[in-house]
Amino acid sequence: MTRVQVCGFRSAEPLIAAVDAGADAVALVFVPSARRCVTVDEARAVLDEVRASGRALPTLVGLFADQPLDEVQRTVASVGLDEVQLCGGEGVEYASQLGVPVSKVISIDGDVPVAAQMPRIMVLQQRHALAGHRVVLDAQVPGEYGGTGQQFDWDLAADLAGAFEMSLAGGLSVDNVQEAVERVRPWGVDVSSGVETDGEKDPAKVRAFVESVRAVDGRRKKGGLARLLGRR
Repeated sequence: MTRVQVCGFRSAEPLIAAVDAGADAVALVFVPSARRCVTVDEARAVLDEVRASGRALPTLVGLFADQPLDEVQRTVASVGLDEVQLCGGEGVEYASQLGVPVSKVISIDGDVPVAAQMPRIMVLQQRHALAGHRVVLDAQVPGEYGGTGQQFDWDLAADLAGAFEMSLAGGLSVDNVQEAVERVRPWGVDVSSGVETDGEKDPAKVRAFVESVRAVDGRRKKGGLARLLGRR
């Protein structure tokens, strides 16, 4: 099964839609400069509303970027985050001090030849993998920490997905996520702007995105079973 993470919630209704659709993880943004940023108090209010509806939350992730370690640790404890996703220039040592599972975003620059980027990507991946961290590949946009809706080379992503466990982000939407999962075969997918309407999370798009990924998973499972039965 492909892990589905939906990021950037600021209200309860679309988060509830993600929970009901079967998202594996939901993420809140705590990067002060980000448009989707929420404060600790705002995050608690949204989560309390979801819990009051009787829903059990899936894995709860917090997104941070180049913030003081103690600030991130306080937010993890205050909000009750299960995981942290680091979107800045944080190193392995920093990530290893957080006390919860970590995903590290590695940015792909669409203006730089793939061959020139591969050594950097592989070194970062190996360092974080050895430390027990997951990796998220996302498009690099100057001055931004993700959630831009920009796509990068999926052929590069597919090559990397064959080498290590990674999540795919960057420009995913209801319209293209099935193709992305089929071509890249990532461990997980990560969406934010692709499930928004006029800059706000759209519950219908959130549901459709999760259902689209599950449809691919179902076809893959069915195909694998058919091949297994055919060998008997």
